[in-house]
Amino acid sequence: MPRTNDAAVQGIIETDASISLTPYIEVASALVTRICVGSSYDSTLLELIERWLSAHFYALRDKRVSSEGVKGLSTSYEAPKTAMYLSNTIYGQTALSVDIYGSLAAWQKQLEDGVQSVSAGVYHLGSDPDTDGWAQ
Repeated sequence: MPRTNDAAVQGIIETDASISLTPYIEVASALVTRICVGSSYDSTLLELIERWLSAHFYALRDKRVSSEGVKGLSTSYEAPKTAMYLSNTIYGQTALSVDIYGSLAAWQKQLEDGVQSVSAGVYHLGSDPDTDGWAQ
């Protein structure tokens, strides 16, 4: 269950009413739960990290204006800096700063280094083939 909500996220980033914040809050919540929970974090700090991460993911979808013009009616949007992960937006940078225990920074370092935590296993969900006459 998310720790933050639409109103909290809208307090730090201007949003388009036609774009739901739900998917961005859900991904932020899942990451915070996976990366930060279980350490010394209290509920207030977890909510703040989740709020700023939600804004980060939203900003990737709804690009921020970097400059506007009047004479030629020109608008420029920030280009994503894909190699920078959470440092891609000011919101991600703030989430990294708010995470005083460094779990997000460690996760970002793993992404940058191409390190993935993958575990695999094989489980048998049924009767034992050796004792039930399957093996010859």
